[in-house]
Amino acid sequence: MLVADARFQRAVSHFKAAHYEDPVTVETEGGEVPWSVHYHHRLVAWVRRLEPNASEALLLAAHCQHIRRWTIPRDRYPLGAAGYKRWRKTLTQYHAQEAGRILGEAGYDEVTIGRVQALLRKLRLKLDSESQLLEDAVCLVFLENEFEAFSRMHDDAKLTDILQKTWRKMSPQGQKAALGVAETLAESLRALIHNAVAPEP
Repeated sequence: MLVADARFQRAVSHFKAAHYEDPVTVETEGGEVPWSVHYHHRLVAWVRRLEPNASEALLLAAHCQHIRRWTIPRDRYPLGAAGYKRWRKTLTQYHAQEAGRILGEAGYDEVTIGRVQALLRKLRLKLDSESQLLEDAVCLVFLENEFEAFSRMHDDAKLTDILQKTWRKMSPQGQKAALGVAETLAESLRALIHNAVAPEP
């Protein structure tokens, strides 16, 4: 879907400006860019690939999924599952709040803002097709851009557990795309993914 609405362009411009504030950078084919810029570029690309007719709200959510995430680092919260869940909950609320503020400034109505915020919160996952598609895209960006570095920090058992949890969150369409991403990774990572998600005999 090509959205020409001036509000959409204003919102995307504001989102991009925020992404460029990210102090963490990554090397891409086009040179070094802030991680958040690259992340959201790939997320939008996956959303458009999975659904060429993606709605305006879904595209807006993809443009701001992790807006200013670096301002709430993981190390502010205790180690372990409980600390991780608290961190993720805080992030989800913050992303929705920031997105709502920017969308309001861009001229969006409360209904659209509420819809984007619901998508960012992944409400009714598995039941809401757009929420599910966004989750699929998030998982695909992880596999495509973060899994290799992640694999250097954890053993195979931990990676297998993460992969299986990720797989369960994805739709059949997303899982099929994930297997395609796996083919672009190193052989060891590809084998790890296939072994982790292979159906039990």
